[in-house]
Amino acid sequence: MTQQTPASPQAQPPAHQQPVLEIAGLRKVYTGRRGSFEAIADLALTVAPGEFISVVGPSGAGKTTLLRCIAGLMPITAGTLKLEGRQVDGPPADMAVVLQEYGRSLFPWMTVAQNVELPLKEKKVPKALRRQKVEEAIEAVGLAGSADKHPWELSGGMQQRVAIARAVAYEPKLLMMDEPFAAVDAQTRAELEDLVLRLWRQLGFTVLFVTHDIDESVYLSQRVVVLTTSPTQVLDDIPIELTGPRSQLKTRATPEFAALRTRVYETVQAAKMGARSLPYDGPLTATVPVV
Repeated sequence: MTQQTPASPQAQPPAHQQPVLEIAGLRKVYTGRRGSFEAIADLALTVAPGEFISVVGPSGAGKTTLLRCIAGLMPITAGTLKLEGRQVDGPPADMAVVLQEYGRSLFPWMTVAQNVELPLKEKKVPKALRRQKVEEAIEAVGLAGSADKHPWELSGGMQQRVAIARAVAYEPKLLMMDEPFAAVDAQTRAELEDLVLRLWRQLGFTVLFVTHDIDESVYLSQRVVVLTTSPTQVLDDIPIELTGPRSQLKTRATPEFAALRTRVYETVQAAKMGARSLPYDGPLTATVPVV
């Protein structure tokens, strides 16, 4: 029997609530000896408190560049990029990032508990409170009993749980996840998807989730944002309205899920073919000659 994840909370907050993330007119231009390259052009996106938004698009669409700008790891060329009303000009204190390559984000010489505790030390959380938060986070991701193990003693899926626990313990206002489940097997991926949904529901943080998996984006999200090819813009912002609790078996088998998956897939295909706006009347796939 599969576990069900509680139904999503209301997608749109009251009008007076300040967005967690607000992007307007964002441009990113790389300049080098061979000239300049515009990676992002006039991108706009607003993320409300408590939302779960997935970002999809063609390969090379600039998703990672966008995340680096949001994380304050890369300066923007023009536009506004605000986290809780403050312009981002460096790594924000209220943000956590979970990466695809969990092996590189965990320190192998530290135990699970020490890895989870590290950002809390940087945040100068008192020792007793740190211990409590670490224990709660490790238990929340299903790793109770593994606190004294090292990452190299754990499976890939368990290591990613450690990375998620570290982010959860930090209590971020915005949790960004960059293809966090791409390196694990299908069964582990489904388990981690439901884990993140459960934690998001329980703790109420905001999630910006980058993925290449269209089914995953529909299953997890309240909105799916589809990006164009470079220079990157938002091609479509698709509301995901699925009734009832999320279930890996039941939700994915519904006509509503199939319809939303088809819409997202067609929009990504339109982006691949060069669409800059919708509706798009061109072909959705390239024609391959039959030999």
